[in-house]
Amino acid sequence: MSHRDYYLPKKEEGKIDSDTHADKPSNLKTSISTVLLLLSLIVVVGLAEALNPAIEAGVKGAGAPKTVVGIAIAMLVLLPEGYAAVRAARANRLQSSLNLALGSALASIGLTIPTVATIAIVFNLPLSLGISSLNMTLMYLSFFIGALTLAIGRTTLLQGVVHLIIFFEFLFLSLVP
Repeated sequence: MSHRDYYLPKKEEGKIDSDTHADKPSNLKTSISTVLLLLSLIVVVGLAEALNPAIEAGVKGAGAPKTVVGIAIAMLVLLPEGYAAVRAARANRLQSSLNLALGSALASIGLTIPTVATIAIVFNLPLSLGISSLNMTLMYLSFFIGALTLAIGRTTLLQGVVHLIIFFEFLFLSLVP
């Protein structure tokens, strides 16, 4: 309830109208949005699969660690939401930026890990998520900082910078093990 005004429509004067709610989408609009969402997901995953051999060849040619392939594909999959998060941050809407970034990462992880686990179980394949103890430490650190960020109710520039530093540290340690 403390952030309810983020989701309410604004009047012409730029003030929040707590009595007005956005119109509910029609069933047709909801159905079209669902189909387009699934189609977009299929296209992005298909693009990532199609580019996988080229990315692997580029990483191997550059002599980079194989973990860079996973990072490149994850960045490709998260590119649309990442772009929207950067645009929101540039427009000084840090809370929206954080919501977009964390939401897309959570959705990707929340969909990917169960899907990979299901495929491994169905096809009797070994399951390895391939996360080192160092990366586990960074993950726990990012969870802790994320909890602090969300606990105060507002996102500040400093908190955003801390999240970026943890991310760049992860990238650096993936490239230079």
